[in-house]
Amino acid sequence: MTSEKEEEIIRIIHREVKPALGCTEPIAVALAAAKAVEIIMDKCSCCERWRRSAPLRIGVEVSGNILKNGMGVGIPGTGMIGLHIAAALGAVCGDSSKGLEVLEGLDDEAVQRARQLVKEGFVTIMVAKTDHLLYVKTAVSVDGQVEASAEVDPHAYAVIEDGHDRIVETSFADHILMSSESAAAASSYSRGRDDTLSVKEIYEFATTVDYDDIKFILEMRDLNLALAKEGLEKDYGLRVGKTIRENRKEVFGDEFMSYAMGLTAAASDARMAGCVLPAMSNSGSGNQGITVSMPVTAYALKYGIPDEQYARALILSNLVAIHIKHYLGTLSALCGCVVASTGSSCGLVYLQGGGYEEICYAIKNMAGSITGMVCDGAKVGCAMKVASGVSCAVQSAVLAIKGTCIQSTDGIIDEDIEKTIRNLGSIGSVGMKATDDMILGIMLSK
Repeated sequence: MTSEKEEEIIRIIHREVKPALGCTEPIAVALAAAKAVEIIMDKCSCCERWRRSAPLRIGVEVSGNILKNGMGVGIPGTGMIGLHIAAALGAVCGDSSKGLEVLEGLDDEAVQRARQLVKEGFVTIMVAKTDHLLYVKTAVSVDGQVEASAEVDPHAYAVIEDGHDRIVETSFADHILMSSESAAAASSYSRGRDDTLSVKEIYEFATTVDYDDIKFILEMRDLNLALAKEGLEKDYGLRVGKTIRENRKEVFGDEFMSYAMGLTAAASDARMAGCVLPAMSNSGSGNQGITVSMPVTAYALKYGIPDEQYARALILSNLVAIHIKHYLGTLSALCGCVVASTGSSCGLVYLQGGGYEEICYAIKNMAGSITGMVCDGAKVGCAMKVASGVSCAVQSAVLAIKGTCIQSTDGIIDEDIEKTIRNLGSIGSVGMKATDDMILGIMLSK
């Protein structure tokens, strides 16, 4: 029988591990745009076809981190990059009820109309004055009345804060329709992401929970492996994963590390270049979902690991990443692959027979190695960082299994694993704040 604590952990997993179509920063913009247009349609009794030709004007305000992560990433099915086309697509054809899969089912007509809105200057993007690292406000208005009987000037907006699919406020014709108590809601949301988990509790849950209660995590393999295969078969982005696999004999070798690096990077190649397949995300990031799962999947495929053992490794990997991310915040100057590859390193330790102590070793090895890798926005180049993270994850796991761990006398490592994780979080969320501002300034000045 599932305990109350186990049920809460399962709720955390469902909340933080979910399908996402496209990079989640522009997708959040598309989601807010879709919601705003749906409000207009509902209030003015417009049909679905109306939005595909309506004279829409779309104004988007975003936090610096949303702008940074949305400027250079491919938008699925468009061959274009950036927030402008994401906002236009959300307005023209998005379905807010689908959450992070808001752009599922794109068609050529919608893409052409969205491109037209962007080309004609009907979409504007501005940096918002906000303390929220993750913030989107998308306002939509209509040039002229929606129909002759309309009694108000049709305009609406939707606001997203602190979670990529977390709509906290909506408005129509200057009347608030829904509003959360932002600060209180954000605090509650943050606590709900992690509750009071520790690495010890995560390990005990992953290794003892009834298998039937966690079988759902196998969908992560199906979605992210499909992305990896797409990246290996076609020429997406920088072709990082495909190049690793094509040069495995001459350069990279054909052992597990090369296989894991190639498979994981290929999924990132496809996703960041605008592949129309969804990724199973972790903590609001598709790339983190890929990186937290694909090395574990690669090991399971290469060595024939049974589904139950594989599922427990995936649960462990995901929960460790969620736990670390709790101290970083949803968006930060620290590259998400640092967090995600730390999770996958723990999953690899478990699959190789390691226990709680070895998992702590792996986390410390990761914290003492690639901490400091900066996030300079979502883009096709992320696949190279993903490959580096996987390489480090494999090394850290092998060392951990051998009983080798970076000592507490070194750098940010503490004897207490939870203190080590908090140290990592402080560096990414507080210590690298100036770095984050500098990166955004460089990107905006190009």
